[in-house]
Amino acid sequence: YLQHERIECSMLINITNRVSTDEFEGTIQIQSRRPVYSTSYNSPLFNFIDKDFSFRYVEYQPMEFDEKQNRSNLTSVVAYYAYIILGLDYDSYSLKGGTDYFVKAQTIVNNAQNAAEKGWKAFEGTQNRYWLTEEMLSPQFNPLRECMYEYHRKGFDVMSEKLIPARTEILNSLKKLRKVNQDKPVSFVLAVFFLAKADEIINLFSQASPDDKAQVINLLAEIDPANSNKYERIMSGGH
Repeated sequence: YLQHERIECSMLINITNRVSTDEFEGTIQIQSRRPVYSTSYNSPLFNFIDKDFSFRYVEYQPMEFDEKQNRSNLTSVVAYYAYIILGLDYDSYSLKGGTDYFVKAQTIVNNAQNAAEKGWKAFEGTQNRYWLTEEMLSPQFNPLRECMYEYHRKGFDVMSEKLIPARTEILNSLKKLRKVNQDKPVSFVLAVFFLAKADEIINLFSQASPDDKAQVINLLAEIDPANSNKYERIMSGGH
């Protein structure tokens, strides 16, 4: 569990298999939230379970991380997600503000290209550490990063004073994701966005006007069809 001055986050390691005395396989669940201005509410930014997780570790072994080389899969994975958390947080406060952190995460990916452990290479799958930074830094996904900024800074952070205009800003920010979905329908970062945001969006728009409800349901059915049934709860007030 980690706490930054404005970020609340956790990394939960679940060991599923002990391969040898010092070799383990399992999953790591990463969650992060950021505070919403003038409220006690924390908005989720990241909620992901990485299943391509294996590492070597001996009890009391120092955990050393080197930005220039992959010394340990355990520290590389933890550092990678720490940078992802920081990148998403800074993106939520300023337009593309998290770029430097995503670049640092991508450097860790590059350093791990010869690693025996999975999760770092493009050919190993379409939803892994390689593709998360590749997509976050691609100009093709700029609309998603614009959404991250407008959704939080122009939407949630002014909601305590201007609820209806803030909700309209959030709806407009979500519309930017249509371009991302059209360019790359099976997008990892889009899936990651909705893993964190689906329930929040449902709660927010359950109290919206009938027109806004209809707009957001139709939009989400288009860009996040996997959760289309879930979004129908908006029409019934979230139930």
